[in-house]
Amino acid sequence: MKIRDLMTTDVRAVPPDATIKDAANIMNTVDVGAVPVVDNNKLVGIVTDRDIVVRSVAKGQDPNQKICDVMTKDIKAISPDTEVHEAADIMAKRQIRRLPVVDNGNLVGIVSIGDLAVEGKYEDEAGEALHDISKDTLS
Repeated sequence: MKIRDLMTTDVRAVPPDATIKDAANIMNTVDVGAVPVVDNNKLVGIVTDRDIVVRSVAKGQDPNQKICDVMTKDIKAISPDTEVHEAADIMAKRQIRRLPVVDNGNLVGIVSIGDLAVEGKYEDEAGEALHDISKDTLS
């Protein structure tokens, strides 16, 4: 099965000059833990709730600080034609829970470890990926 069959296509994103508060508001409104950062629909980063807490709040930074100051820039993205097994392997190896999906550099969706788990056939892959993601945190 391809990622295009599982990914979420209705993805809210922010531009690099958005504020931390803007991204946090999207996370709260849409109930997500990550927001892609796009510039002219090109993926340039991703910001997670953890990025905001660790790179901003914990340091006493201003919530109006630009998102580009706290976002993760070295991101791994996949294409809609990526196989689900491959996406699970990438999540496990990079210890990430979400992967942006791009087509010709343009953001077209996002897939999470939860998306893999919901699709019954890939529950084992999702569980293995989550185990690999969590094992370093738990040790």
